[in-house]
Amino acid sequence: MDVLSFLRADHESVLGMIESLERGRGNSAAELDARRRLATGLVIASSRHEAVEEQFFWPEVRRTVPDGDELADRAIGQEDAAKRLLQQIENSEPGEPAFEQALTEVMSAIREHIEFEQSQVWPLFEKAESAQGREALGKKMEQAERAAPTRPHPNTPSGSVVQKTAGLAAAVLDKVRDAVTGRKDDQPPRPPRP
Repeated sequence: MDVLSFLRADHESVLGMIESLERGRGNSAAELDARRRLATGLVIASSRHEAVEEQFFWPEVRRTVPDGDELADRAIGQEDAAKRLLQQIENSEPGEPAFEQALTEVMSAIREHIEFEQSQVWPLFEKAESAQGREALGKKMEQAERAAPTRPHPNTPSGSVVQKTAGLAAAVLDKVRDAVTGRKDDQPPRPPRP
């Protein structure tokens, strides 16, 4: 699968979760529980997505795109800021001011990040990387996403090597914690792949 198709499917899935979260702002116990589940799904999907981008996509952007270092640095800065907000969501409960503030900020940040990637990075990457290269990268990222961390880990450095080593260890611990806490039940469905 072409890497840009892979990334687009993830982006559409995350944007769908954001739209659902924006609609569901009720205060009943059932509404707050549904909001918590949706927010957890957003945290999981965003954490997996950013981890595989940091492992594979941004290094390729650096390697192939003119000014790729600058573009990747900007994107990773956005991702790091989002990880801190996602961690605040993890550490609080729906309806609490800290949760609602972090959720509002992360939804805006995610939209801004997606717009930056799709409008500024992807066109340059598509010109710089061959169709075969994009296809191979998409397959790598699709495989890696299955084993990616499900939590944000804002204190873990965002570099490719760190994500491929410490990130994998964090992913194993995340999956154990998810199973023990029942959080695995809040996993969002995998986006359909073309």
